[in-house]
Amino acid sequence: MAKEYVKVRADFLPDGSIHPLMFKKEDGERVLIDRVLDVRPAPALKAGGQGVRYTCRTADKICYLFLDRERWFLEE
Repeated sequence: MAKEYVKVRADFLPDGSIHPLMFKKEDGERVLIDRVLDVRPAPALKAGGQGVRYTCRTADKICYLFLDRERWFLEE
């Protein structure tokens, strides 16, 4: 599985945390994030790489959204 880099819209909170709200895939599909279930530093086991992993619930599934320095990528 290759990394799919995505555009992310997020809230940056006063305590320094980042709360992703939605992401846009390379094919143009927009996906709203219903809830962030977990945030932790973790490796991307399927796609390779490492960063802060956001476990997100969308309308129909759970996905892993990673922030690797300044770039966001998706591992479904």
